[in-house]
Amino acid sequence: MKLNTFAQTKLGYLYKKKRGDDIMKINLKGKNINITDDIRYEAERKYDRLDKYFFNEKEVNLLISKEGNGYKTEVTMFLDKGPILRAEASDETYQNAIDKTIDALVRQIRKHKTRLIKDRHEDSIKFENFNESFDDEYSIDDSYDSEINIARTKKISLKPMSTEEAIMQMELLGHDFFVYYDQEDLEVRVVYKRRKGDYGLIVPSR
Repeated sequence: MKLNTFAQTKLGYLYKKKRGDDIMKINLKGKNINITDDIRYEAERKYDRLDKYFFNEKEVNLLISKEGNGYKTEVTMFLDKGPILRAEASDETYQNAIDKTIDALVRQIRKHKTRLIKDRHEDSIKFENFNESFDDEYSIDDSYDSEINIARTKKISLKPMSTEEAIMQMELLGHDFFVYYDQEDLEVRVVYKRRKGDYGLIVPSR
């Protein structure tokens, strides 16, 4: 019996995995969707493409959500001795949504390639693969790697308050985020407005 292309690809991938070859390890979770073996296989196979661009991925967290008639994927990648990358995308199929997050991740690296090299992240990123052929494939121009221009520096005075007070202050100022000291432990917190219209809270850790 002749196997179709998908079956051949899957068998080849599973053989590679069984053989002990390096496969990207993904912490995969689902929201409003049951993560089947096929979904897990598709996610692992697609993200395995990133081995071309990164060394020693420490951890990849992937959330696939069912939203209405489509899917949303959110990925956070923690590189070994490198930066934290994050991307999210939506599409009618979870496969396409995964592809979009992969494209977003590699575009982020290309966008900041020069600065990342300056910060000596060669141990976690294969910069040699972000070359002219990559730029042609992703339609990248020179403006991607331009220097960061800080047009204004503003000093702020942080005050102790509750999260509810911080959100109210943020809304009164018309800002998308607000930095403050938590009134309970006097640690820095950041509240921010999410795209969905609700709020998020950032709690820094040492």
